[in-house]
Amino acid sequence: MMSADALLETPLHAWHQAHQARLVDFAGWSMPVQYTSIVEEHQAVRKGVGLFDISHMGRLTFNGTGAESWLEYATTNHVARLAVDQIQYSLMANGGGGLIDDILVYRLSSGYAVVCNASNRLAVVSEFERLKGKHDATLLDRTVDTAMIAVQGPRALETLQPLISTPLSAIKYYYLTMGRLFDRIDTVVSRTGYTGEDGFELIVPASDAEAVWTALMEAGKSFDIKPCGLGARDTLRFEAGMPLYGHELSDVTNAYASGVGWAVKLDKGEFVGRDALRGFKAKPGLARVGLRLDGKRIARQGSLVRHEGGDLGVVTSGTFAPTLEQSLAMALIDQAAAAIGTRLIVDIRGRDEAAEVIKLPFYKRPEAVPAPK
Repeated sequence: MMSADALLETPLHAWHQAHQARLVDFAGWSMPVQYTSIVEEHQAVRKGVGLFDISHMGRLTFNGTGAESWLEYATTNHVARLAVDQIQYSLMANGGGGLIDDILVYRLSSGYAVVCNASNRLAVVSEFERLKGKHDATLLDRTVDTAMIAVQGPRALETLQPLISTPLSAIKYYYLTMGRLFDRIDTVVSRTGYTGEDGFELIVPASDAEAVWTALMEAGKSFDIKPCGLGARDTLRFEAGMPLYGHELSDVTNAYASGVGWAVKLDKGEFVGRDALRGFKAKPGLARVGLRLDGKRIARQGSLVRHEGGDLGVVTSGTFAPTLEQSLAMALIDQAAAAIGTRLIVDIRGRDEAAEVIKLPFYKRPEAVPAPK
């Protein structure tokens, strides 16, 4: 048993240590932030294939006749519309319309599963338990006894396919299949990711994680596969305009301001936060926008955004985007100044930097699959 203040370790922790990963505390987990350089790992995913340990993400299963109604009440999207083997991006809202977390809901043949953010796992489990009521179903936290691995990039399919008999090209975006790696390891294979590239996410037993990871690294050698850390995962999701909890999403930010209002189905029936979100749909107050800075200085989270002398809002994420070679940011600002082309000022450590509102996402891969609805 680990002490109360010890970091949690994924089943791949020893591999990360052996391969000189720089490990950091992320949401109570010891996680690799990078192996070589963030830019090198980022470009590997954009041009070839990269491998991510995402075992820190929460993995919950729901079984029983009341699982669907329980999830329907606790989340904002329409769970009943899911077909078997389909995945849905959704949100958990609080009574005031702020967000507890953004999640993926999996419709399995045996029930449902939810993948949530590592930093919010305990809050998500607590909220589900609070809302259980008379729903005849059980929730099981499978985070520790499973591992989750993301294979991302234009060569992801070619890397994974030799290890599994299931034809991966037949899996649609935001769908899954139950496969068997090496004809022996039961695996959830989903066509999902957090990079803006094609790819797959695998859920496997914790005891098989290192064997799967090692096989994927070997299978991707001809595509110059790279193990990738949280640093590249962040720059990749940023370029793809994907929101991150604690940045674009929070318990005081509503879905419509954050640009994820499409995952709220106000007409589906009662759910937590519905009344507040109905009001925010009419008047979200703020808008999530993309910003292109004129110079190369980087606007970090919390940098003030101004227009015509008045404060409009704050930067939520910012970096020098490796693919686009520009200083970019996402910000939550007053709707009145959110039109594409609006010129703004960003305060970067006490110095003004001119910026322009531009369309999100910053990056779209060629022939990108449409976002899930």
